[in-house]
Amino acid sequence: MRIEKIEVDKKNAERFYVHLVKEDGEKQLVSVDQDVLIEYRLKKGMTITEKQWMEMIKKDDETQAYKMALRFLAYRMRSKQEVMDHLEKKGVDHGTIERVMGKLQNERYIDDEQFAHAYVQTQVNTTMKGPYVIYKELIDKGICEDTIAKAMERYTEEMQQDKAMKWVEKVNKQSKKRSYQEQKAYIAQLLHMKGFPAHIIERVKQQITLNDEEQWEALVYHGEKAHRRYETYDRYTYEQKMKQALYRKGFPISLIEKFLEKKKED
Repeated sequence: MRIEKIEVDKKNAERFYVHLVKEDGEKQLVSVDQDVLIEYRLKKGMTITEKQWMEMIKKDDETQAYKMALRFLAYRMRSKQEVMDHLEKKGVDHGTIERVMGKLQNERYIDDEQFAHAYVQTQVNTTMKGPYVIYKELIDKGICEDTIAKAMERYTEEMQQDKAMKWVEKVNKQSKKRSYQEQKAYIAQLLHMKGFPAHIIERVKQQITLNDEEQWEALVYHGEKAHRRYETYDRYTYEQKMKQALYRKGFPISLIEKFLEKKKED
């Protein structure tokens, strides 16, 4: 094959169109990266074999994939698996992906250990996530368990407890209509969903408090709802159903009876 002409791609200055003429006179137009053009010293009038040309195409595929990966890495750090998945979605073949990943790792553009440490630090600094959620996210990003375990050492138990207490403060501000027992159960469930371990949840539960005013306010809220539901019953049935309903909500009997006395006076 003979190179008849080389011209720059007007839409992409980093790529060039190479006009080829085969031995039978057939013409072919292909696009190659400037790095391939320079590496193989392509120029007008040059003759190349089919084997040489296939090597250049393979090199061009690798160069395109490499630059694609660099653009993907430019926004933030990525795990090896994230980059591989990105290239696969872009239609890059597995062989090319393996070669590109090797090059990126050798040049330290990809380092799963460094990525895991940075990811944990960012999540701890900017989110309210518990350790199990962060652990699961790193697993999903293809990080091995040993690497994750080392990175998670940054998220100390003291930090986990402080983060969990912030959830308690947030919940307390949002609702004052739960009994003490309900509040503890709700917070325990929430912290479990947010990825906190059981022993941290237990420590936090022990620190949950509701003052008398907040407890009374919550009981009145639920008591009035129950009253509207049972007020048509006879006195004995009414009181039994009220006690059962409010006790199930976690309120102490002494407070329930105080509410019922107040309703009698009303």
